[in-house]
Amino acid sequence: MTTTEQVPGYTVGTWDIDPVHSAIEFSVRHMGVGKSRGRFQSFRGEIVTAENPLESSVTATIDTNSVDTGNADRDAHLANPDFLDSENHPTATFRSTAIRADGDDYVIEGEFTLHGVTRTIALETELGGITEEGVLGLSAETTLNRTDFGVGPDGGAMVGEKVKLTIEVEAQLRS
Repeated sequence: MTTTEQVPGYTVGTWDIDPVHSAIEFSVRHMGVGKSRGRFQSFRGEIVTAENPLESSVTATIDTNSVDTGNADRDAHLANPDFLDSENHPTATFRSTAIRADGDDYVIEGEFTLHGVTRTIALETELGGITEEGVLGLSAETTLNRTDFGVGPDGGAMVGEKVKLTIEVEAQLRS
């Protein structure tokens, strides 16, 4: 069992995700041979660290209209009803339901809602550390099947169904 003594600098409290020093990025196969990459520019969230680290929680909200692939035409296509449908589904949300130790790392399980569909996902998470100045860092990743969330066409050769999410977070301890 993970204890606070096993996490150097561990502090109980509420941490606000710093969007300037954090990133939510994705990659997906394109035409079956390459990968297209992008990120969401606007998001917010918090981490609540509990006395027992495994009883902590994470929540996050992503502005789906902030998708950025470096190509304005592709971004507009991803935001339209063919994919994210940002007008009708302006946010994607995550709410943790459980945290478990996995060796030196963690798995954060939770409910992810995208395109109006909620599924349970597992984020493989590495705690980067906690500073004396009240900054917490972590990295997480998971792979989703976009069709499980009703996003994009089924089985299309142009865009793969598996989407890898990579998350880098720095959070500030709320005073």
